Amino acid sequence: MRLKFGKRRAGGEGLEVTEERGMRVLHLGSRAIQSAMRVNRPWDLELAYTRAMMGFLMFNPMPQDVLMIGLGGGSLAKFIRKQRPQTHVTAVEIDPRVVAAARTHFELPPDDATLSVVEADGALYVRQHPCSADVILLDGFDAGNQVEALATQTFYAACRRVLKPGGILVVNLWGRDSEFAEYFARLTRAFDGEVGWISVQNKTNVIVFAFAEPGASTRLETMRPQLADLSKRYGLDLRGFARDFQWAAGIAPLLE
Repeated sequence: MRLKFGKRRAGGEGLEVTEERGMRVLHLGSRAIQSAMRVNRPWDLELAYTRAMMGFLMFNPMPQDVLMIGLGGGSLAKFIRKQRPQTHVTAVEIDPRVVAAARTHFELPPDDATLSVVEADGALYVRQHPCSADVILLDGFDAGNQVEALATQTFYAACRRVLKPGGILVVNLWGRDSEFAEYFARLTRAFDGEVGWISVQNKTNVIVFAFAEPGASTRLETMRPQLADLSKRYGLDLRGFARDFQWAAGIAPLLE
């Protein structure tokens, strides 16, 4: 199956959904995979980087409000809705055709008490909703590149203001992006150095965790005895994520 859509917006590239051997994939203007779904397991997280983004459960296993900036095929929204129905997910997506593709081809359900999809500019949305989320999941790419408006110093600072006390910003970056070091430095400045990371598939993706308040390392140590049970409950290797987790001081290997 191969479905093509028109221009994302003026100057943008096309949106394409393909399917092969039971795996449905979303592309946005490049061959890079933006979202993937196993047709017979639509709630699972097929891509390694999405599983790593759920590493926030190591620090907060019971978030009440999760804000997603960038919807893609809705994999993270579906997973959280299925596994933690007590959590409300708000997903902000600027492109209405991405929302339509998620609902038509990736089984993203309609809005209800646990899910709200908002068609809006994520950079503007965060400025308008301070202190509204326990966790922000930021996955902002367009035609294979980081969306610059979602990677500025101002934007990261605004994300910190969105977080409730103890909140966590989780950012998907490409480790081989020429601007990676600058994006990481901006996050470190915006969050006063309270930043850590997990490398996925040899730096293809680097998942950065930025903490609104100090004390995240203590929180992780407190949570370690629970990680085996949480890993089993959610089908995620949280113990492995905790083992691989590095703090900002250990960024040097990623810059080589």
